[in-house]
Amino acid sequence: MKHTQQREALLVLQDGSVFRGLALGKIGTAGGEICFNTGMTGYQEIYTDPSYYGQVIINTTSHIGNYGVLQRAEEESGGVKIRAMVCNFFSQIHSRHLADGSLQDYFEKANIVGIHGVDTRQLVRYIRDKGVMNCIISSEILDPEILLAELNKVPDMEGLELSSEVCTKETYEVGSEDAKVKVAVLDLGVKKSILSNLTDRGAYCKVFPAQTPFAEMAAWNPDGFFISNGPGDPAAMPYAVETVKQALDTEKPLFGICLGHQILSLASGISTYKMHNGHRGLNHPVKNLITGLCEITSQNHGFAVKADELQDHANVVVTHLNLNDKTIEGIRRKDKPAFSVQYHPEASPGPHDSRYLFDEFVKLINE
Repeated sequence: MKHTQQREALLVLQDGSVFRGLALGKIGTAGGEICFNTGMTGYQEIYTDPSYYGQVIINTTSHIGNYGVLQRAEEESGGVKIRAMVCNFFSQIHSRHLADGSLQDYFEKANIVGIHGVDTRQLVRYIRDKGVMNCIISSEILDPEILLAELNKVPDMEGLELSSEVCTKETYEVGSEDAKVKVAVLDLGVKKSILSNLTDRGAYCKVFPAQTPFAEMAAWNPDGFFISNGPGDPAAMPYAVETVKQALDTEKPLFGICLGHQILSLASGISTYKMHNGHRGLNHPVKNLITGLCEITSQNHGFAVKADELQDHANVVVTHLNLNDKTIEGIRRKDKPAFSVQYHPEASPGPHDSRYLFDEFVKLINE
């Protein structure tokens, strides 16, 4: 057992609530927006998803770390993107023969602070009722008053632009240069598994930094545009909205996922809003209103599209609806070859019910 398992740690919420537990990962202090993920597996994919940048994750699954980590193969980006982690039981040992390390060592190398031994059911119920808020975790400062003062320095997620912090700094290509389909990817925090879903379907992708001028993307002469997932408030990203507007004007197919869905909505004149609690997990039921079929989806978002602004919209139709709370999960432009979904069809981790959307995008390009 490592020393961190017996070291005390504190979690302090923005409203002053205090939860006590034991340290995991690096000894230190970290703050961010607290949210919970209900997925039963795939913790490494969650921690490395750029969409979680600036957030503190509560894993509602009781045991975390029990199957270790597999670097590169199960990473969705170049490293851990969460700010900190909360769980009930943190396993210092792992039992998967494929694993190349423990989650404890992985967090220590990534400078990630965490707390375990917390009643996560109580904590999640509290946040679910009170709504999303900032928090701070420390295994070095055990005075709640000092931590609350430090917490006041953590910026609110609403109004925060984060894509430019997590996206690639240089353009790069993935896939075969001989591919018949060229897709320009606007990287707002793209996941590796999204790119592999495109290349597996015969697309050659060039990935551009978030704030790339549209003219630079267009100069590559792509056959279609992909707008990725990512962190932060979509309303704080006018540069991305303008890029999507210009991409729509080309009449080339466009597909957006998660943050990309929100940016397409904003580019179409539809507002977004901060949710009381976001959707994060692997079991969210969504109905495809075009086919009438339902799919179980992987989700990670704290903002959504305003449903009332979609009623009788001249150029946008709703294609997918969340069956839990009736929030908008997908739209399609009537006047352009463009569509988007709020959830994650690449589903790493998660069920693969929604991967048909990548097929539809490539089909749209080929047509």
